[in-house]
Order: sequence, then structure tokens, then C-alpha cells
Amino acid sequence: MQELDGEPALRSPELPAVLGAAGGERPVRLFEVGDAPTGLVFPTRLRPFHLAIGALFVLVAATGALLVGPADIPPGAVLAQVASRIPLLGVHSSLSATDIAVIWQLRMPRVVLGGLVGAMLAVAGASYQGVFHNDLADPYLLGVASGAGLGATIAVVYLPHLAGLPIDPLPLAAFVGAVTAVVATFALGRSGRGGRGATSLILGGVAVGAFFTAAQTFLQQQNTPVLAEVYTWILGGLSTAGWQQVLLVLPYVVIAGAALIGARRLLDVLSVGDDEASSLGVRADLVRLVVVVAATLGTAAAVSVSGLIGFVGIIVPHTVRLLAGPSYQRIVPLSVLYGAGFLILADLLARTVVSPGEIPLGVVTAFLGAPFFLVVLRRSRRLA
Repeated sequence: MQELDGEPALRSPELPAVLGAAGGERPVRLFEVGDAPTGLVFPTRLRPFHLAIGALFVLVAATGALLVGPADIPPGAVLAQVASRIPLLGVHSSLSATDIAVIWQLRMPRVVLGGLVGAMLAVAGASYQGVFHNDLADPYLLGVASGAGLGATIAVVYLPHLAGLPIDPLPLAAFVGAVTAVVATFALGRSGRGGRGATSLILGGVAVGAFFTAAQTFLQQQNTPVLAEVYTWILGGLSTAGWQQVLLVLPYVVIAGAALIGARRLLDVLSVGDDEASSLGVRADLVRLVVVVAATLGTAAAVSVSGLIGFVGIIVPHTVRLLAGPSYQRIVPLSVLYGAGFLILADLLARTVVSPGEIPLGVVTAFLGAPFFLVVLRRSRRLA
């Protein structure tokens, strides 16, 4: 196997050993025309150094979010309280019961939920970019956002009397709406000729998204007294985060994340195109279906408890791509770490910039997203 910078370079003779597929003898160029010199290969192995940096980023973000808040608790006391919960350390905390409740019932679940949602949105965005060969793809590409928004609007308008039940109807309605939208996208995208391709699914997502958004707008227009509540959810936020929401979303994020990480090598193969992947024995349509189902379920669960937080699925994968290279064997797992840290920090900004008020989390990520695109655009122009 040829090596690049001390790491194995991905070529077609090596693909059978990795994927169990048949391959030819010529090198596989894993760049689109114009992106890189012909025949260029790149390292794919995920080094421990990359994981260590990502884990450190999450740790720093989570620590900062725990230490900062409207309650005036000394940072040292917060760290001592957290350390007191770790067995064998023997650290004792002198905080009052109120301060302990602030740390463990308000700050900690918010940090954990922010990490889970950020990780899910980032890894889903990276996976969508791989299967659809589109660097602008994000987790909402196939109608998840519009479906979740319609479901949440229905819950606010028609199910307010159920808000006191043990199971909050709003996250459930948002989840059902998101899944329904993607199912409709698949049905519409595969109804015509050549419906198994990526383009058909994207066009189906545009159509379904427009329809669901129109229905949501109609309901909002007919029920103006609840507009504020609907928009609060749509703009996204973690202000109501608790351990119940963490437990609700955790299984989906773990299962979906594991499936997407497991498919990371196949995403590298799909990056050369469906025809090339098929010649190597990889069924592009089946891989796309598995990835989309996993990403959709995870994203639907994430937005059901956080609202529609945009740009995470674009900002984080592109940042990882700039830092670690174009291989999805690196991008997908690192997106989990950097996505978690990014959203934790964004939520920290959302609740501190205008303290004691709070900016919607989706607004913060949108503010960060626009300049990011300018940076990527300028960098791409310099490399051209």
C-alpha cells in the first residue's frame, strides 16, 4: 500500500480489504475534477492525536459552560462539587443544597444535552455531504426541519391541554413530523424514473419541505395567539433542558451515531461517484438508504428537544475537513466531538451575551455560520 505522510493512502486495490468489495488495479481519485491534481490520494487513518484534540475541545467547552451562569457560584467550588461525585478522589464540597441543585439540575443537563444535539447534527451533516456529494448538504436537506416545525406547530395549537402529561407532546409531535417528512421525500423521490439517485431525493426534499412549510405557515396564520411559542421553539434553544430530555434523545443519538461512524469508509468510496462505487461492489443506493435513515432518526430526535438549530451540520464538518483532511474516516468521528463542543460553546454565548436574558441558540449559530461561509469561500478561491 502506498503511504502518504506516513499513513496508508486509499487506492482501489486496498478497497477490497477494507470493504470486502472487488476492485481494479488503477488508482482511485477521491477528488472531483478541479479540486485536486489528477491521481492524488490522501491519508485516511484517524490518528489518536486527532481524537485527543477533539476530546480536549469538548472538555474545555463543557467546563466553561459549567463554570459560567447567572448563579454566582465560585468556579473552584463548582469544580470541587463535580470532583466530589467521582469515586476514589475523596473531594468534599461545601456548597449549599441550592447551589448543588443549580449545578446538577440546571447546568449539567444543559451541557450534556447540548453536546448530544451538537454531535448528532454535525455527524448527520457530514454523512449527508458524503452520500449526496454536496458540500452544502445539512441534516435538514430532506425535509426534517419543515416536518419537525409542522409537528411542533400542531402540538402547540391543538394539544396544549396535554402539556401537563408525563410525556411532553411537543417533542413527540416534532419527531413524528420530521420522520413523516423524510418518508414522504423518499416516496416522492423514488416515484419517477431513476428515483434511486441522490438528485431525485434532493428534489423530493425540496418539494416536501415547501409543502410542510406552507402548512405550518397556514396554521400559524390561523392561530396568531400562539405565534410567540411556536417561534420560540423554531429558533431553537436549550433553556428547558433537563435529564428527561437527555434520556429521551440519548438512545437515538447513540444508535444513529454508531451507524454513521460504522459507514464512514463507505462514504469515502461514494465520494468517487455512484458508478465508481458500483464497479467496486458497493451498492450506493443501499448505503445511501442506511445513512439517510440513521441520520434522519438521530436528527429528528435532536431537534425534537432543541428546536431547529441551523448551520451546525455545515460549519463543523467543513472545519474538520480543513483541519484533518477530506477523508470521511476522519471527518465523521471527529464531527461528533467538534459538534458537541461547538454547540456547548454556542449555548454558552446564547445565555451570557445579553445576561440575564438569553438569545435563541439558532440565532447564535446563524450569526456564526455566515462569516464561516465567507472564510471557506476565500480559502477555496486562494486554492483555485
